[in-house]
Amino acid sequence: MKRQLILEDGTVMIGKAFGSEIEMVGEVVFTTGMTGYQETITDPSFCGQIVTLTYPLIGNYGINRDDYESIQPAIKGLIVKEAAEFPSNWRNDMSLSEFLKLKNIPGISGIDTRKLTRIIRQYGTLKGAICHITANPAEVINQLKNQEFPTNQVEQVSTQKAYPSPGRGHHVVLVDFGSKHGILRELNKRDCDVTVVPYNTSAAEILALKPDGVMLSNGPGDPKDVPEAIKMIKELLGKLPIFGICLGHQLFALACGADTYKLKFGHRGANHPVKDLHTGKVFFTSQNHGYAVNEESIQTTQLRVTQINLNDQTIEGLEHQVHPVFTVQYHPEASPGPEDTNFLFDQFLSRIEEWKGTVKQHA
Repeated sequence: MKRQLILEDGTVMIGKAFGSEIEMVGEVVFTTGMTGYQETITDPSFCGQIVTLTYPLIGNYGINRDDYESIQPAIKGLIVKEAAEFPSNWRNDMSLSEFLKLKNIPGISGIDTRKLTRIIRQYGTLKGAICHITANPAEVINQLKNQEFPTNQVEQVSTQKAYPSPGRGHHVVLVDFGSKHGILRELNKRDCDVTVVPYNTSAAEILALKPDGVMLSNGPGDPKDVPEAIKMIKELLGKLPIFGICLGHQLFALACGADTYKLKFGHRGANHPVKDLHTGKVFFTSQNHGYAVNEESIQTTQLRVTQINLNDQTIEGLEHQVHPVFTVQYHPEASPGPEDTNFLFDQFLSRIEEWKGTVKQHA
């Protein structure tokens, strides 16, 4: 059964339908990871987006119970060159198409993803639609040009109620802006006693939980669409250690007086080189974001740039020069091959221990 991919710039591509039969509209983006399609599909940071996977063969090892980053995917659709119909892997539970049908997500295969990626790189992310072969392209293109997407993506993917993930170590409050399971896994691995709270939890409510530290998670969309989180971070500064990832990194920058901007086509993939300015080491990182921190805006703040992206020199790491807070733009929990940046979780716990020691000295 054929299906159309239609972009707001007038591009029309014909492919083969798989997954759900529903028609869907979203922001078309691309990600360059060669593996990890299950993690990509279930990453809440892709909320509202139609995701193009640039690696040509997708679905060959199926879907398994272990690689979810969230239980309910938030993507609007999936675009691939070739979708494997008969996956082969000892962990396989179902095919990619079966999974997309189960989650009511449309897929389209047989697309020249290389050409599509070049279009996005040239013009930036575009509005797009996955629709039936009978749909009128001119009508769809007109609808896309007038389409306005919601700005409450964080609200859509954040937990609605606080919940615990018990441990016997440091008590960490994880603010869920669309957190991946991998962040919670890394904290649990270090025996942290974690309390996960909604994105709009106030600083007073967080402090009432008596945490030893706070983690600001990843999440979708424009950080400026979450003003309540920016206010919360401002009020937490100096009161306990904070570690931010991805959207948490951007929100922290805004809370400190810096600015953010939208990237032309974003950073999405598992192969982005990041240089640590203190050690000179280069890490290969997993990334998924469409916004970045403006470097010039850092000059009037108490922030220091700690890491940069070697592809385009954008900011990848920040730390506060006074308070025990540091953030990174990428995903240290995502294991883009080697576990290059897992040490950041240990660094966060070390800062908690230093902070608790300082507090005891002044008590």
